[in-house]
Amino acid sequence: MKLVVSDPKTGKTYQAEIAKESEGSVSGLKIGDQLDGGVAGAAGYKLEITGGSDKDGIPMRCDVSGGRRTYVVISSGPGVRAKEKGERRRKAVRGKVVTADIAQLNTKVVEAGGKPLEELFPAKAKNEEKK
Repeated sequence: MKLVVSDPKTGKTYQAEIAKESEGSVSGLKIGDQLDGGVAGAAGYKLEITGGSDKDGIPMRCDVSGGRRTYVVISSGPGVRAKEKGERRRKAVRGKVVTADIAQLNTKVVEAGGKPLEELFPAKAKNEEKK
C-alpha cells in the first residue's frame, strides 16, 4: 500500500510504501483517524488520514459508511467534477474505512517528529524514475 504524506507547513508531499506486515495495523481505521508515522518509516510523526483510493482508482469519501464500494448520487467533492452548476451524478465511491482493497492512503502531518521529512523520504533522481 502506498502512503502519501503531506506536510501542511511546507506544502510538500512525500511518498512511502507500507510493508505487507504493517498493513494490518492500518486496516480498520477511518478517514480522520490518526496513525503513527512509524508504520511508513517516519518515527515520531503523527499522521491523520485524509482520504485514499482503491486498486481501480475509486476514491474514498468520508460521508459513505463502511469500507465497501458503492454508487451514490453526488454533486461535489471527491469522485465527481460537475460540468454545470447544480448537476448531480451517480458515481462509484469507497467508504471511509481502510480495507485491504485500498491501494493509496493520503495523510497529513499533525505532529512533527525529530527528523525532517526530506531526510526520511529522499526524492528519487529523475534518471532513476525513467528506468
